[in-house]
Amino acid sequence: MLDTTDLLCRLIATPSVSRQEDCTADIVQYALESEGVVVRRIYNNIWALQPGYDSSKPTLLLNSHHDTVKPSPAYTRDPFKPDLEGGRIYGLGSNDAGASVVSLMWLFLQYYHEDLPFNLVLAITAEEEVMGEKGMRAMLPHFKESGVDIDMVLVGEPTGMQPAVAERGLVVLDCVSHGVTGHAARCEGVNAIYKAMDDIEKLRNFKFEQTSEVLGDITLQITQIEAGTQHNVVPAECRWVVDVRTTDAYTNEQTVMLLQGAVESDLTPRSTRVHASVIERSHPLVKAAEAIGGKPFVSPTTSDMALMYGLPSLKMGPGQSSRSHSADEYVVESEIDEAKILYKKFIEELAKILKR
Repeated sequence: MLDTTDLLCRLIATPSVSRQEDCTADIVQYALESEGVVVRRIYNNIWALQPGYDSSKPTLLLNSHHDTVKPSPAYTRDPFKPDLEGGRIYGLGSNDAGASVVSLMWLFLQYYHEDLPFNLVLAITAEEEVMGEKGMRAMLPHFKESGVDIDMVLVGEPTGMQPAVAERGLVVLDCVSHGVTGHAARCEGVNAIYKAMDDIEKLRNFKFEQTSEVLGDITLQITQIEAGTQHNVVPAECRWVVDVRTTDAYTNEQTVMLLQGAVESDLTPRSTRVHASVIERSHPLVKAAEAIGGKPFVSPTTSDMALMYGLPSLKMGPGQSSRSHSADEYVVESEIDEAKILYKKFIEELAKILKR
């Protein structure tokens, strides 16, 4: 039987910064194969399917990620040395999202040979922290190519085992305001900084007509600005950056189009793939989470849910989001024990709901 504490410690001890997760992928693959699971691998994503996949049944994907951010320079411990102290397991990736990884692997093994009213698929993926092209973005089309249709997703992230039913999307805009260079002393030219100031004020006061019932209004912040070459030259160009937190009221592409229409500056999105995610409160995933005592909430952080556009997804896992990406990251052993119990109850409740 899978020893989740031992597995988590082995994952912590193996560096797995995004795009460098081949060794932890090996560990996950070996752990599953040692339990008799038929494992498939694409890049550093490890996935498995319950035997006897039945296309007439809905399919639930159990997903978490084994990559980490780079360790904070503020660490007082060795980030790659799993320390067990006072009921805590310290180490990089222990909370985000190693605890979810080992708990979901344990859960999948509990039902690997069970006949459920839905298919179970497990995917422990890479590049989540950078939303890279070889993580979940590669997995979704790979599932289809493999003849597996995903209908709903349980995403393992540190939420204190409370169900996150929504999270905002993200669009970062690189903006350029154009002017005409000139001599500052003679007030020549057209100052690009002033044009940027005008457009920034327009965006600060911009109101979207539609509001998300769950996520509220789209928000934006100007986070960077740069212009000028020297004190006596009127700048012909001003570059600035806008952080836009999107909702399901508009697609990311529609959001960019509306903001561009409000200003003269050029707005270029770095990406539009990080979508807002909202699951209906009536969905079986939410009902099952509520049946085990979960209280739905809106998550302030993003996850691979953002890449599963159009797929009903629920985020729930052991640990606390406040510990993620922090120095001396840890998870409490009892949080993993609780996650095993609650995840199992969740599957049982979901089975009851889908049998009705």
